[in-house]
Amino acid sequence: MPTLHDFDLTAINGAPLPLAQFAGKVVLLVNTASACGYTPQYEDLEALWQARKGEGLVVVGVPSNDFGAQELGSNDDVASFCKLNYGVTFPLAAKTVVKGKAAHPLYQWIVEQAGSEAAPAWNFHKYLFGRDGSYLGFFSAQTKPLGPKITQALASALK
Repeated sequence: MPTLHDFDLTAINGAPLPLAQFAGKVVLLVNTASACGYTPQYEDLEALWQARKGEGLVVVGVPSNDFGAQELGSNDDVASFCKLNYGVTFPLAAKTVVKGKAAHPLYQWIVEQAGSEAAPAWNFHKYLFGRDGSYLGFFSAQTKPLGPKITQALASALK
């Protein structure tokens, strides 16, 4: 049965981003956008990454233009925006389709695993994966990265 580790993304700089490199880590995968009302969540995602990466957390941002055309032009634009405005240092993928029939195979797999209610409904939809790459659950865009739902789920996954 596939896991997160069986999928590859492309990094924002164009390099391969094999998710197998995160084997043994807990991954919070977040589809992002730079011109969304939820964009300030970048700050909390970076804080979460900085606070918990030593315990084995990896935050992976996946910029997408799928919801309201709210992602900036190029991957370079996105990378610059995230670094300059929010100090993002966690891994970012290149712009990726995350919904519908054209969705990246990773997102298609997530929906197959978790059902259509787990499909991203907006920017900053979050997925949690265990150290073995297994799907653990999802959090809506409204769920704050430093809020109790995510921090409690992370505490359990990082044990």
